Amino acid sequence: MEQRLTIITLGVLNLKKSTEFYISKFGWKKSNASNEYISFFNLNGIQLALYTKDELAADAAVNSYGNGFKGFTLAYNVKSEKEVEHTINELKEKGVEIIKEPQKVNWGGYNSYISDLDGNLWEIAFNPYLKLDEKGNVKE
Repeated sequence: MEQRLTIITLGVLNLKKSTEFYISKFGWKKSNASNEYISFFNLNGIQLALYTKDELAADAAVNSYGNGFKGFTLAYNVKSEKEVEHTINELKEKGVEIIKEPQKVNWGGYNSYISDLDGNLWEIAFNPYLKLDEKGNVKE
């Protein structure tokens, strides 16, 4: 697995208010990929995403409160569904805990979730709407 990070997704209680916070307080601009369900901000080659906490937890197949979910996930995006499966298989062979097996998801992509030793969730995903350059960095 290459050493990189593509998206940091924060689970928020109120998407509209949280998005407005980043726009008004930080002076950031939403990416064109944003819509009424998710907000993206381009950050120096990676993206910050805001998504409702309950929906984000449901996508990872965990409870949104209590043990198992910290309110955010880290995303490692790849260029195909096959690459999601290949990456997950490599991680399984290394003893990494697989939280959610690779599968098609309701937003049109294909993903899986793993956990690090501290329970931080990493999404391994193919997003057909996200453009990546040859190094796997997000491009507009």
